[in-house]
Amino acid sequence: MSEKPVLLIDDDRELCALLTDYLGREGFAVESVDDGRAGLSRALSGEHCLVLLDLMLPEMDGIEVMRELHRAGSVPVIMLTAKGEEVDRIVGLELGADDYLPKPFNPRELVARIKAVLRRAGEGAPPRGSGPRDRAESEMLVQGDLTLDLGGYRALIAEEEIPLTVIEFCLLRELARSAGQVLSRDALLDRVRGREFELFDRSVDVHISHLRQKLGDDPYNPRYIKTVRSVGYMFIGGEG
Repeated sequence: MSEKPVLLIDDDRELCALLTDYLGREGFAVESVDDGRAGLSRALSGEHCLVLLDLMLPEMDGIEVMRELHRAGSVPVIMLTAKGEEVDRIVGLELGADDYLPKPFNPRELVARIKAVLRRAGEGAPPRGSGPRDRAESEMLVQGDLTLDLGGYRALIAEEEIPLTVIEFCLLRELARSAGQVLSRDALLDRVRGREFELFDRSVDVHISHLRQKLGDDPYNPRYIKTVRSVGYMFIGGEG
């Protein structure tokens, strides 16, 4: 099996060397870049299956890099931060990061998170346009004017594609699958991210807020996602 190409954007050269060696033994080919501007250029090349992005970088900080990557919407991102403050994690998630990991961390945990993000991203699936997909990959979930391509991780409203991160898509998928049923934050966290991660409830609120913006959904007069106070969220349709 060929190695999976991962881009590491971090100016800590000792950490880069350690992760290059460790991830190499886990089946990943690591390319490291030590400044944000050059890292962004490489991340936009489309040559990597995932980006590991440090928050504190020279030339261009990780938040700005994440913002640009989110606009491109092309590659899963795990943010690395030495700060470890909840506000930094929330900002990273709000900008579209698929996961975060505060430094210092155990490399084994990083590997687990990388594999989980790649599973959610459908990293092993064939690229769009590469040929016919199997039945599971072509399965569609339709709720009103919203269509979810479950294999392609694509969301469309009236045939117009909505650019979502992997976590945003998975949240929307689970809500749509349970249309008319309230799902608590814990239930959503369990379904979307798994029990192996350290999680916090506000991450769901951040992703739902971002998801609503992309869907053009007014939280005070929702068409898609309704907040059920003190309980969670419910998908209500998409008609009208």
